[in-house]
Amino acid sequence: MIVDVQKQILKLKKEKDICILAHSYQAREIVEVADFMGDSFKLSQLATTVPNKTIIMCGVRFMAETVKLLSPEKKVVLCNPLAGCPMAEQMDKELISNLKQMYPNYTVVAYINTTTDLKTICDVCVTSSSAVKIIGKIPNDNILFIPDCNLGDYVAKQLPNKNIKLVQGGCPTHARVTRKDVETAKKLYPNAKLLVHPECTPQVVSSADYVGSTSGIMEYAINSDAKEFIIGTELSILEHLQYECLDKKFYPLSKDIICHNMKATTLIDVLNAINNTGGEEIILSDETLKSARICIDRMIELG
Repeated sequence: MIVDVQKQILKLKKEKDICILAHSYQAREIVEVADFMGDSFKLSQLATTVPNKTIIMCGVRFMAETVKLLSPEKKVVLCNPLAGCPMAEQMDKELISNLKQMYPNYTVVAYINTTTDLKTICDVCVTSSSAVKIIGKIPNDNILFIPDCNLGDYVAKQLPNKNIKLVQGGCPTHARVTRKDVETAKKLYPNAKLLVHPECTPQVVSSADYVGSTSGIMEYAINSDAKEFIIGTELSILEHLQYECLDKKFYPLSKDIICHNMKATTLIDVLNAINNTGGEEIILSDETLKSARICIDRMIELG
Protein backbone atom coordinates (compact mmCIF):
# COMPACT_ATOMS: atom_id res chain seq x y z
CA MET A 1 0.00 0.00 0.00
CA ILE A 2 2.77 2.48 0.91
CA VAL A 3 4.60 1.75 -2.34
CA ASP A 4 1.37 2.25 -4.32
CA VAL A 5 0.82 5.69 -2.74
CA GLN A 6 4.46 6.62 -3.35
CA LYS A 7 4.16 5.66 -7.03
CA GLN A 8 1.03 7.79 -7.33
CA ILE A 9 2.78 10.78 -5.74
CA LEU A 10 5.82 10.44 -7.99
CA LYS A 11 3.58 10.27 -11.05
CA LEU A 12 1.42 13.24 -10.07
CA LYS A 13 4.25 15.55 -9.03
CA LYS A 14 5.84 15.04 -12.43
CA GLU A 15 2.58 15.65 -14.27
CA LYS A 16 1.80 18.78 -12.23
CA ASP A 17 5.37 20.11 -12.19
CA ILE A 18 5.60 20.12 -8.38
CA CYS A 19 8.73 20.09 -6.24
CA ILE A 20 8.49 18.29 -2.89
CA LEU A 21 10.74 19.31 0.00
CA ALA A 22 11.12 17.10 3.06
CA HIS A 23 12.80 18.13 6.27
CA SER A 24 15.27 15.60 7.68
CA TYR A 25 12.88 14.81 10.54
CA GLN A 26 10.21 13.49 8.18
CA ALA A 27 9.40 9.78 8.00
CA ARG A 28 11.34 7.62 5.56
CA GLU A 29 8.38 6.98 3.25
CA ILE A 30 8.01 10.76 2.77
CA VAL A 31 11.71 11.37 2.22
CA GLU A 32 11.67 8.73 -0.53
CA VAL A 33 9.19 10.74 -2.65
CA ALA A 34 10.81 14.13 -2.02
CA ASP A 35 13.02 15.95 -4.49
CA PHE A 36 15.21 17.23 -1.67
CA MET A 37 15.79 16.37 1.98
CA GLY A 38 17.65 18.62 4.39
CA ASP A 39 17.40 21.28 7.08
CA SER A 40 14.96 24.17 6.78
CA PHE A 41 17.21 26.85 5.30
CA LYS A 42 18.97 24.50 2.90
CA LEU A 43 15.57 23.46 1.54
CA SER A 44 14.50 27.09 1.19
CA GLN A 45 17.63 27.85 -0.82
CA LEU A 46 17.13 24.80 -3.03
CA ALA A 47 13.56 25.91 -3.73
CA THR A 48 14.90 29.08 -5.36
CA THR A 49 16.95 27.03 -7.84
CA VAL A 50 14.21 24.77 -9.22
CA PRO A 51 11.99 25.74 -12.16
CA ASN A 52 8.82 24.38 -10.52
CA LYS A 53 6.18 26.99 -9.75
CA THR A 54 4.64 24.96 -6.91
CA ILE A 55 6.55 23.83 -3.82
CA ILE A 56 5.16 21.41 -1.26
CA MET A 57 6.85 21.52 2.15
CA CYS A 58 6.81 18.40 4.29
CA GLY A 59 7.79 19.97 7.59
CA VAL A 60 6.42 22.63 9.93
CA ARG A 61 4.92 26.06 9.33
CA PHE A 62 7.98 28.29 9.80
CA MET A 63 9.83 26.19 7.22
CA ALA A 64 7.12 26.71 4.61
CA GLU A 65 7.12 30.41 5.47
CA THR A 66 10.88 30.58 4.93
CA VAL A 67 10.48 28.97 1.51
CA LYS A 68 7.88 31.63 0.66
CA LEU A 69 10.21 34.40 1.88
CA LEU A 70 12.93 33.29 -0.51
CA SER A 71 10.58 32.37 -3.39
CA PRO A 72 7.66 34.81 -3.12
CA GLU A 73 6.69 34.27 -6.74
CA LYS A 74 6.02 30.57 -6.17
CA LYS A 75 3.02 28.79 -4.70
CA VAL A 76 4.14 27.24 -1.41
CA VAL A 77 1.98 24.63 0.32
CA LEU A 78 2.44 23.29 3.86
CA CYS A 79 1.44 19.62 3.75
CA ASN A 80 -0.19 19.50 7.16
CA PRO A 81 -1.58 22.86 8.41
CA LEU A 82 -1.44 21.62 12.03
CA ALA A 83 2.32 21.04 11.89
CA GLY A 84 3.75 23.91 13.91
CA CYS A 85 6.94 24.39 15.91
CA PRO A 86 6.62 24.99 19.68
CA MET A 87 9.98 26.77 19.72
CA ALA A 88 9.10 29.07 16.83
CA GLU A 89 5.75 29.93 18.39
CA GLN A 90 6.84 30.54 22.00
CA MET A 91 7.90 34.18 21.46
CA ASP A 92 5.96 36.97 19.80
CA LYS A 93 6.60 40.50 18.54
CA GLU A 94 5.32 42.14 21.73
CA LEU A 95 7.79 40.25 23.94
CA ILE A 96 10.79 40.87 21.69
CA SER A 97 9.80 44.52 21.09
CA ASN A 98 9.84 45.03 24.85
CA LEU A 99 13.24 43.35 25.13
CA LYS A 100 14.59 45.58 22.36
CA GLN A 101 13.54 48.60 24.40
CA MET A 102 15.28 47.16 27.47
CA TYR A 103 18.46 46.44 25.50
CA PRO A 104 18.59 49.13 22.80
CA ASN A 105 22.28 48.64 22.01
CA TYR A 106 21.93 44.92 21.28
CA THR A 107 21.76 43.26 17.86
CA VAL A 108 18.75 40.91 17.81
CA VAL A 109 19.73 37.56 16.33
CA ALA A 110 16.89 35.18 15.50
CA TYR A 111 17.33 31.46 15.05
CA ILE A 112 15.73 30.36 11.78
CA ASN A 113 13.21 28.47 13.94
CA THR A 114 11.05 31.56 14.45
CA THR A 115 7.86 32.78 12.84
CA THR A 116 8.00 35.12 9.87
CA ASP A 117 6.09 37.69 11.92
CA LEU A 118 8.85 37.70 14.54
CA LYS A 119 11.59 37.90 11.91
CA THR A 120 10.17 41.25 10.80
CA ILE A 121 11.65 42.94 13.89
CA CYS A 122 14.96 41.04 14.08
CA ASP A 123 18.33 42.16 12.75
CA VAL A 124 19.99 38.92 11.68
CA CYS A 125 18.86 35.33 11.21
CA VAL A 126 21.04 32.23 11.79
CA THR A 127 20.87 28.47 11.45
CA SER A 128 22.35 25.98 13.91
CA SER A 129 25.23 25.33 11.51
CA SER A 130 25.95 29.00 10.77
CA ALA A 131 25.25 30.69 14.11
CA VAL A 132 28.84 30.77 15.40
CA LYS A 133 30.24 32.01 12.08
CA ILE A 134 27.61 34.71 11.54
CA ILE A 135 27.50 36.05 15.09
CA GLY A 136 31.29 36.14 15.08
CA LYS A 137 31.12 38.51 12.09
CA ILE A 138 28.57 40.91 13.60
CA PRO A 139 30.40 44.17 14.48
CA ASN A 140 28.36 44.66 17.63
CA ASP A 141 29.55 42.56 20.60
CA ASN A 142 26.18 42.88 22.35
CA ILE A 143 23.85 40.16 21.07
CA LEU A 144 20.28 39.33 22.07
CA PHE A 145 19.79 35.73 20.92
CA ILE A 146 16.32 34.23 20.48
CA PRO A 147 14.58 31.87 21.02
CA ASP A 148 16.75 28.82 21.90
CA CYS A 149 18.80 29.39 25.04
CA ASN A 150 20.57 26.04 24.61
CA LEU A 151 21.83 26.88 21.13
CA GLY A 152 22.60 30.36 22.41
CA ASP A 153 24.65 28.93 25.28
CA TYR A 154 26.61 26.79 22.82
CA VAL A 155 27.31 29.82 20.62
CA ALA A 156 28.31 31.93 23.64
CA LYS A 157 30.89 29.33 24.70
CA GLN A 158 32.40 29.39 21.18
CA LEU A 159 32.49 33.21 21.16
CA PRO A 160 33.61 34.32 24.65
CA ASN A 161 34.41 37.81 23.33
CA LYS A 162 30.72 38.41 22.63
CA ASN A 163 28.21 39.54 25.25
CA ILE A 164 25.34 37.22 24.38
CA LYS A 165 22.10 37.68 26.31
CA LEU A 166 19.76 34.70 26.23
CA VAL A 167 16.00 34.48 26.61
CA GLN A 168 14.45 31.40 28.19
CA GLY A 169 13.12 29.29 25.35
CA GLY A 170 14.04 26.38 23.13
CA CYS A 171 13.13 23.09 21.52
CA PRO A 172 11.09 20.88 23.89
CA THR A 173 12.11 17.79 21.93
CA HIS A 174 15.86 18.28 22.37
CA ALA A 175 15.51 19.76 25.87
CA ARG A 176 13.89 16.49 26.92
CA VAL A 177 17.25 14.69 26.86
CA THR A 178 19.12 14.50 30.19
CA ARG A 179 22.60 13.81 31.50
CA LYS A 180 21.22 10.51 32.81
CA ASP A 181 20.29 9.57 29.23
CA VAL A 182 23.90 10.23 28.24
CA GLU A 183 25.26 8.08 31.06
CA THR A 184 22.87 5.24 30.23
CA ALA A 185 23.64 5.31 26.50
CA LYS A 186 27.40 5.41 27.03
CA LYS A 187 27.18 2.47 29.39
CA LEU A 188 25.13 0.48 26.88
CA TYR A 189 27.31 1.44 23.89
CA PRO A 190 30.83 2.17 25.24
CA ASN A 191 32.46 2.13 21.78
CA ALA A 192 30.01 4.52 20.16
CA LYS A 193 30.65 8.19 19.45
CA LEU A 194 28.04 10.59 20.80
CA LEU A 195 26.70 13.08 18.23
CA VAL A 196 24.27 15.72 19.49
CA HIS A 197 22.39 18.78 18.31
CA PRO A 198 23.23 22.11 20.04
CA GLU A 199 19.54 22.49 20.92
CA CYS A 200 20.24 19.91 23.66
CA THR A 201 21.04 21.18 27.16
CA PRO A 202 24.60 22.31 27.98
CA GLN A 203 25.03 19.23 30.20
CA VAL A 204 24.33 16.95 27.24
CA VAL A 205 26.32 19.01 24.74
CA SER A 206 29.42 19.00 26.97
CA SER A 207 29.49 15.18 26.88
CA ALA A 208 29.40 14.88 23.08
CA ASP A 209 32.13 13.82 20.67
CA TYR A 210 30.54 16.01 18.01
CA VAL A 211 28.03 18.87 18.22
CA GLY A 212 26.27 20.06 15.08
CA SER A 213 23.13 20.56 13.01
CA THR A 214 21.11 17.63 11.71
CA SER A 215 22.96 17.83 8.40
CA GLY A 216 26.26 18.09 10.24
CA ILE A 217 25.48 15.02 12.33
CA MET A 218 24.61 13.01 9.23
CA GLU A 219 27.74 14.12 7.38
CA TYR A 220 29.95 13.35 10.37
CA ALA A 221 28.51 9.84 10.79
CA ILE A 222 28.67 9.03 7.07
CA ASN A 223 32.27 10.22 6.68
CA SER A 224 33.64 8.95 10.00
CA ASP A 225 35.80 5.84 10.25
CA ALA A 226 33.97 4.93 13.44
CA LYS A 227 31.38 2.16 13.24
CA GLU A 228 29.04 2.97 16.13
CA PHE A 229 27.20 6.17 16.97
CA ILE A 230 24.75 7.43 19.59
CA ILE A 231 22.47 9.97 17.90
CA GLY A 232 21.32 12.90 20.02
CA THR A 233 18.68 14.45 17.80
CA GLU A 234 15.25 13.56 16.39
CA LEU A 235 14.94 9.81 15.87
CA SER A 236 14.30 10.18 12.13
CA ILE A 237 17.99 11.03 11.68
CA LEU A 238 18.95 7.71 13.24
CA GLU A 239 16.63 5.91 10.80
CA HIS A 240 17.99 7.77 7.75
CA LEU A 241 21.56 6.98 8.80
CA GLN A 242 20.72 3.29 9.19
CA TYR A 243 19.66 3.22 5.55
CA GLU A 244 22.65 5.29 4.41
CA CYS A 245 25.30 3.26 6.27
CA LEU A 246 24.42 -0.41 6.40
CA ASP A 247 27.90 -1.23 7.71
CA LYS A 248 27.51 1.00 10.78
CA LYS A 249 25.38 0.87 13.92
CA PHE A 250 23.29 3.74 15.25
CA TYR A 251 21.68 4.01 18.67
CA PRO A 252 19.23 6.57 20.08
CA LEU A 253 20.45 8.81 22.89
CA SER A 254 16.85 8.65 24.10
CA LYS A 255 13.75 6.96 22.74
CA ASP A 256 11.85 10.15 23.60
CA ILE A 257 13.56 12.47 21.08
CA ILE A 258 10.49 12.56 18.86
CA CYS A 259 9.02 15.72 17.36
CA HIS A 260 5.26 15.21 17.28
CA ASN A 261 4.78 18.17 14.95
CA MET A 262 7.14 16.67 12.38
CA LYS A 263 5.40 13.33 12.71
CA ALA A 264 2.02 14.98 12.07
CA THR A 265 2.68 14.90 8.31
CA THR A 266 1.81 11.60 6.65
CA LEU A 267 2.30 10.20 3.16
CA ILE A 268 -1.43 10.67 2.52
CA ASP A 269 -1.04 14.34 3.47
CA VAL A 270 1.51 14.64 0.67
CA LEU A 271 -0.88 13.00 -1.79
CA ASN A 272 -3.74 15.28 -0.71
CA ALA A 273 -1.54 18.38 -1.06
CA ILE A 274 -0.65 17.39 -4.61
CA ASN A 275 -4.33 16.83 -5.42
CA ASN A 276 -5.36 20.18 -3.89
CA THR A 277 -7.57 18.34 -1.41
CA GLY A 278 -5.36 19.09 1.57
CA GLY A 279 -2.52 21.21 2.81
CA GLU A 280 -2.48 25.00 3.16
CA GLU A 281 -1.04 27.58 0.82
CA ILE A 282 1.28 30.01 2.61
CA ILE A 283 0.17 33.60 2.04
CA LEU A 284 2.35 36.48 3.29
CA SER A 285 1.67 40.17 2.74
CA ASP A 286 4.09 42.24 0.69
CA GLU A 287 5.04 44.22 3.81
CA THR A 288 5.78 41.03 5.77
CA LEU A 289 7.82 39.61 2.91
CA LYS A 290 9.84 42.80 2.69
CA SER A 291 10.41 43.23 6.44
CA ALA A 292 11.19 39.58 7.21
CA ARG A 293 13.63 39.31 4.32
CA ILE A 294 15.95 41.86 5.93
CA CYS A 295 17.28 39.48 8.59
CA ILE A 296 17.45 36.62 6.07
CA ASP A 297 19.42 38.72 3.58
CA ARG A 298 21.76 39.80 6.38
CA MET A 299 22.33 36.13 7.22
CA ILE A 300 23.18 35.34 3.61
CA GLU A 301 25.52 38.33 3.48
CA LEU A 302 27.42 37.33 6.62
CA GLY A 303 27.31 33.61 5.93
